[in-house]
Amino acid sequence: MPNRFCHSIFFCLLGFFSFSQVETDSVKVADELPKELVVVDSLTRKAIDPLAPSRAAFYSAILPGLGQAYNKKYWKIPIAIGGIATGIYFYQHNDKQYNRYRDAYKRRLAGYTDDEFYGSVSGSPRVTLEGLKRAQKTLKQNKEISLLITFGIYALNIIDANVDAHLLQYNVDHNLALKPHFQYNEQENATDFGLTLNFKF
Repeated sequence: MPNRFCHSIFFCLLGFFSFSQVETDSVKVADELPKELVVVDSLTRKAIDPLAPSRAAFYSAILPGLGQAYNKKYWKIPIAIGGIATGIYFYQHNDKQYNRYRDAYKRRLAGYTDDEFYGSVSGSPRVTLEGLKRAQKTLKQNKEISLLITFGIYALNIIDANVDAHLLQYNVDHNLALKPHFQYNEQENATDFGLTLNFKF
């Protein structure tokens, strides 16, 4: 009798579990999902143009400030043009002064005393022959420095346009982050500080 009772309970439970398993149609479940659950990538990334830095550098090489205009950094245009124009102005000024002293030096060597640096009341020249020579040397150095500074500003203008075009395409969205963190260390009963690099796909 107890065996019969145990068998009947077993078969009842077996029948209960067998009827509880209902096959589900995957198409029917997909149709029952609400339409709002469609996942859309909210990040809109600009397409990277690998030739943009080269193009900006080329424009700046043709005309200083044009690469900055291409990068839409208009406030840099007066700096680029002004720096190069200042270098050219100082070069021309030093060149003009150098030519003045050189011409006077040549006339002195030829035996003339009618140059602009000679006239004086005491009969001795205002600027001696050695002074004319030193002035030429100084002005020649100033000319070379002005020329180097002008070429340096011109090169910086090209480099700035190139680097700026690179940085305009740099990825700074929230999927890439470098953040400080701290966590509680249970073994040492202390707080650990660190730095984490998070990269989300």
